[in-house]
Amino acid sequence: MKSSAAEFYRTMCGLTQAIVYTRPGGEPMDLPSGVAEAAGMLDERTRAGSKLMFIGNGASAAISSHMATDFWKTGGMRALAFNDPAGLTCIGNDFGYPHLFEKPVEMFADPDDVLVAISSSGRSENILRAAAAAKAKGCLVLTLTGFAPENPLRAMGDGNFHVPVDSYGQVEVLHHSICHCLLDTIVASRRG
Repeated sequence: MKSSAAEFYRTMCGLTQAIVYTRPGGEPMDLPSGVAEAAGMLDERTRAGSKLMFIGNGASAAISSHMATDFWKTGGMRALAFNDPAGLTCIGNDFGYPHLFEKPVEMFADPDDVLVAISSSGRSENILRAAAAAKAKGCLVLTLTGFAPENPLRAMGDGNFHVPVDSYGQVEVLHHSICHCLLDTIVASRRG
């Protein structure tokens, strides 16, 4: 069997160069500038005592759990992910799946906290409702999306990373790498 590893990584390198960060209103920035801006926002908020809340479905939920742990363990920032199975099944059963992340955000978000909303399509209703709830509570919303650039989640963010490809695996890998890059950038700035 001929390996497609070389092609896979060529594609991933190209996609890394194609990631776009946008501010509200759609003003684009390249990836390094976007990472610097988003890391600065996260650093400023967490230094002031605000917390990071991570949400996502499926693989994005796994990224959320991993990154919430890394942000508090490695970065010393208050961070959590709303991915506890008992909580998810309770909220899904009692309120319905569209409210899965909206209800915890309504309960636990404080003004000036940051919601990191990860969604490959940017169209998941439960993520969109949580982003709206976070905005209503006075939180900053950072989005990581893929697929169509005009997805609704991207339009809701105060900062938005978009991976321009329609492949879940590629989007998820790059979302995970963006989160690690943000954390590494913050940790390096705090040491410097």
